[in-house]
Amino acid sequence: MRTLIVLRHAKAAQVPGLADRERPLTDRGEQDAKRAGDEIRAAGLRPDVVLCSPAVRTRRTAEIAFPEAEISYERDIYEAYPEELLELVRRSDPELGTVVLCGHNPGVHELALGLAGGDYAFRPGAFAVIEVESAWADLYPGECRLITRWDPKES
Repeated sequence: MRTLIVLRHAKAAQVPGLADRERPLTDRGEQDAKRAGDEIRAAGLRPDVVLCSPAVRTRRTAEIAFPEAEISYERDIYEAYPEELLELVRRSDPELGTVVLCGHNPGVHELALGLAGGDYAFRPGAFAVIEVESAWADLYPGECRLITRWDPKES
């Protein structure tokens, strides 16, 4: 059994004139990123790797949420469609038990819904924990199970 944690970056600042990739987290975003990591650890989950967009807001979210984890910055996550995100996860080392994908909406939300179904919002800082029975390389939409989800505005 494998676990995929799909995490949307925490709340980012809107800074006039700053490139989208350079947007930092707000103070609330920093707090929510820490809370997301705390919630994931409280569930007994420890990522083997964090696949993360190189945008400032996703990098910071991953660094705060998973200070001890190996973070792999993947440029293809930024502005990716769910199919592209799925392909990235499929390339994960077969020995890994828990993979985190830290990225952006709408791609991460659509990926989570496509893999495990459900009907929920995916606000900044939210995550979905998805149980995967197949090997990473054999991961297909609709074949997984949503274990839990967390939203910083609902807790």
